[in-house]
Amino acid sequence: MSLGKEFTKGIFTENPVLVFLLGLCPVLAVSTSAFNGLGMGVSATFVLLGSNVVVSLLAPIIPRNVRIPCYITVIATFVTVVDLVLHAYAFQLWMNLGLFIPLIVVNCIILGRAEAFASKRGVLDSIVDALGMGLGFTLVLFVLGAIREFFGNGTITIYQMGDTIVQFSALEGKFAKTILMILPPGAFITLGILTALNNILQEKLGKA
Repeated sequence: MSLGKEFTKGIFTENPVLVFLLGLCPVLAVSTSAFNGLGMGVSATFVLLGSNVVVSLLAPIIPRNVRIPCYITVIATFVTVVDLVLHAYAFQLWMNLGLFIPLIVVNCIILGRAEAFASKRGVLDSIVDALGMGLGFTLVLFVLGAIREFFGNGTITIYQMGDTIVQFSALEGKFAKTILMILPPGAFITLGILTALNNILQEKLGKA
């Protein structure tokens, strides 16, 4: 498979959320706003990229019977970096994401790519795979968060650090807010709709 296809598969045909329904805990829990979704997506992508590279390099010398503990140790190292950086430089986002930052360690997307892809492929392929899967994961989180925030609060928050907020709120007050959308049922409903739309799109593209 070409590098271009390796990259785009994670966004479309093999999207980890919309196709394989992986990593749903953070997807459903933190996507109450576009900013939270974007922050979680970028954080997970950094961990995925770093772990894919290291696993690809070390896989030939790691004994097979201890490979999973070794992969988890690598992933946990990058998660610790993300946790400390967010705590120091993006405290509001760190507070918003809360426990779901350390839980990236057990995110099945990251461990799955390490085991199924990076451990069997070269560094360049592993980098492209991580970027594609990470971008697909981030896009779903951002879109899901934007939709839920828009209908639940009437806003779409792009950036929020301290007193600095980049937020679209032109429609706020012009329609009734649907509080359900920022509650757990709203996450399931929105994700179900996005998954259905993706299935329809893939079916049409397959027939084209």
